[in-house]
Amino acid sequence: MTRLIPFLVRRAFEGASIVWSIGLLLAPVVAGRPASRAASVGYPFALVVYAAGSLICHQRPERSFHLLGAQMPVCARCTGIYASAAVTACFMLFRARSPAVGSSRTGSPAGSGFGRTALLVSALPAAATLVYEWTTGQTPGNWIRAISGAPLGAAVAWIMSAVR
Repeated sequence: MTRLIPFLVRRAFEGASIVWSIGLLLAPVVAGRPASRAASVGYPFALVVYAAGSLICHQRPERSFHLLGAQMPVCARCTGIYASAAVTACFMLFRARSPAVGSSRTGSPAGSGFGRTALLVSALPAAATLVYEWTTGQTPGNWIRAISGAPLGAAVAWIMSAVR
């Protein structure tokens, strides 16, 4: 039973990462549909995704990707974070587990000094784009902002997927 809870936490995080990233892609597709289909079941879904996005992101249009003419529910940096977390979660979910993984000799990066260091280092690209933006007054392009967030999302997913 004591090993079941961390396993369920890992799987819940991995599943939520993947579902959230898919939702981020589907919401603007649904929102960009013609208004004549406003009664569609997709609109409440898109509304929930955009509302959840508003709780965690500034959603500024000039800092967001647009898909099929509709702004994505989160900014480019957040998109990079969530996309890389989903890719990492997929990798962690489907990777072949070696016998050494989870043994007492290998330990878990979650809560370890190495895990904290990896998290700190992974946040540096995003921090660098923020410092650049604040000091120069120029906003990096959305692809640069997305790529700068990717290491942070991957690190968080790796740490969460390694919880023992």
